[in-house]
Amino acid sequence: MDPRASDELSEAHRAPDRPRSDDTARPGGDPPAGSTSRPEGCSLTDHAAAGRVHSVEEYRDHVLTLVAPLAAEQVALDALATGTPARRVLAHDVRSLLDVPRFDASAMDGYAVRSADLATASAASPVTLRVVGDIAAAPTATVPTPGPPAGQSPTPPTGAPLTDAPSPATPADAPPTTRPTHAPGEATRIMTGAPVPDWCDAVVPVERTSTRRFTPGAPLDPTIQVDAPSRANIRRRAEDVAIGDLVAAAGAPTTARLVSAAASAGHATLPVHRVPRVAVLSTGSELVPVGTAPGPGQIPDSNSLLLAACVRDAGGVPVRVGAVPDTAEALRAVLDDVAPHVDLIVTSGGVSAGAFDVVKEVLSGTQDAALPPAQGPSEVLLVAVGMQPGKPQAAARWRGTPMLGLPGNPVSAYVSFRAFVRPAVRRLAGHPDPAEPLVERIAEEGWRSPAGRQQFLPVRFVGDDGVAPVGPGAHHVSALTRADAIAVVPPEVEAVGPGDTVRVMVIA
Repeated sequence: MDPRASDELSEAHRAPDRPRSDDTARPGGDPPAGSTSRPEGCSLTDHAAAGRVHSVEEYRDHVLTLVAPLAAEQVALDALATGTPARRVLAHDVRSLLDVPRFDASAMDGYAVRSADLATASAASPVTLRVVGDIAAAPTATVPTPGPPAGQSPTPPTGAPLTDAPSPATPADAPPTTRPTHAPGEATRIMTGAPVPDWCDAVVPVERTSTRRFTPGAPLDPTIQVDAPSRANIRRRAEDVAIGDLVAAAGAPTTARLVSAAASAGHATLPVHRVPRVAVLSTGSELVPVGTAPGPGQIPDSNSLLLAACVRDAGGVPVRVGAVPDTAEALRAVLDDVAPHVDLIVTSGGVSAGAFDVVKEVLSGTQDAALPPAQGPSEVLLVAVGMQPGKPQAAARWRGTPMLGLPGNPVSAYVSFRAFVRPAVRRLAGHPDPAEPLVERIAEEGWRSPAGRQQFLPVRFVGDDGVAPVGPGAHHVSALTRADAIAVVPPEVEAVGPGDTVRVMVIA
């Protein structure tokens, strides 16, 4: 498997004026670029000349060709609001099944009036109105729940396909009311959200009347005085959303706002892409389960936990396999077992040039040449990517399931996950733009970056918008605990100076 030593990250902390050594592969370290296999249909094979190092963008594009958005499923709004992952992705457009508001409603606590009755109101000559009724926001026997407009089918069941939804309502479709017509000079107390009577064309806020405020449990004032004309203060039926209007487009995340809007629009479920199930495993005979005292030459299996948490944060469901010994038979057995049950397999270790790099051995196909793709590896790509850390990478399908092999160094594995696996998980989950978002910060200190490689350096935040390297040992797992972000330095930049603008991936 890959050694746990530095993947050349420590080179970043040499003084800028110190000469750099050649970026040649070390024993047990990065593989030679010529180790790339040339499977049929691979998007990189046109460029896989011996000795070529592939760019981060090229390899990411290839990884994304291995995955596609998962099928849709109907999920209850309650589950979307309270379950995990926190956000799913809409698989189809969602249109409203209801008018919002469903009826003309009061926008204020106050009194329903006729605006004509207040035409002459002034501070010197207020108008007195007789209060003859009360309308609460809750449904009452005198204000029935509106039914479907005449000539239209009933509103479809919540969550039903919108092809069955009624056509948009017209102004003539206003909900009926059985409240009697009031005489001129009369008013009715009304609460926010309550349906306004047919005769009402304005609501006077209580603060602008002689009542000033409503007291719970207090009787109605028999009369009120109003000293100025009032605006309508009425929310008209469908002024927010009409039946058939677009609530959210396919690809939208199920945020709290979207879940609320869907409920208001009459939905009880939403069509969302299935959550990706991602198997994560570490390779290495030296790895022992977490909580087990390591013996001589042994270390805890931290990478499978790291990657499982990363899968969860990316919106997937991690299936943590744990550590697998450095034998081809053991790895094949595990891959055969998990492949039918997950949407993506992620391994760490075993993809470099060591004598026991089992992932590379198993994917090379030398012992599986007689197996059809459905029974072993296919579309295998073992490449050198122009990045630091994380140069050795592997991509394939195992029994048809996409598989990504990452280096074994924890920082290399984390950086590789952010660069390649996270976009793949997001693509599976249905995100239309799976790319990793970057933000700009200002370098507070300078550092070196390897020529021709895209550098991913753990950095800490300084002040409002600054960043600085976490210090020596950036290749150690403790660097991730000290880091607030990963600085992404383009391959053409050999040195970052104080005051330079740097793009970073924020570590949540």
